[in-house]
Amino acid sequence: MSLDRVMGEGFFTTTLDSLTKWGRSNAIWPMPMGLACCAIEMMAFAGPKYDAARFGSEVFRFSPRQSDVMIVAGWCTYKMSHAIRRVWDQMPDPKWCIAMGACASTGGMHRCYGVVQGVDNFLPVDAYISGCPPRPESVINAIMKIQDKIKEEQSMSLDS
Repeated sequence: MSLDRVMGEGFFTTTLDSLTKWGRSNAIWPMPMGLACCAIEMMAFAGPKYDAARFGSEVFRFSPRQSDVMIVAGWCTYKMSHAIRRVWDQMPDPKWCIAMGACASTGGMHRCYGVVQGVDNFLPVDAYISGCPPRPESVINAIMKIQDKIKEEQSMSLDS
C-alpha cells in the first residue's frame, strides 16, 4: 500500500492532553499487595482467562517505582500497614489504590485490635471491591473505574 493512498483516506486530530490521558489510562501497571486469601483472586485476574491485557494491566510490577495502581488484597494488620504505606510513598505520582475484598475495604470478619478496619484509614482508596472472596471480574470493573478517573481528571495547564 502506498503512502499516498494511506494519507489520502483521512486524518486524525487530537490534543496532546487527550492523547496523554488515553496512554496513561490504557497502561495501568498494578503493584500487587496480596495479604490474604483475596490474593488468589487477584492472581486469577492476571491469568489468561480474564485477559487483563485488554486494559493494559497484565504487567504486575513488584517494584513500587514502576507501578501506577496498588491493589491491596486481603485483611491488613496494623504492623503491616506501615510497610504498605512505605511502598505507597515510593510509588510515583499520579497513583491510584484499589481495596480488594471485604477485609481490605472494611476489615471484614476480623473485628479485632490487630486488624485495620479498612485500608482507607492509611491510604487514599480510589476503588473498592466488595465480596468475600471478590471475583476477578470485579477487579476488571475497578480497573475500568480507575481508567475513567484518569480520562476525566483535570490536567495541569500552563495558564494556571
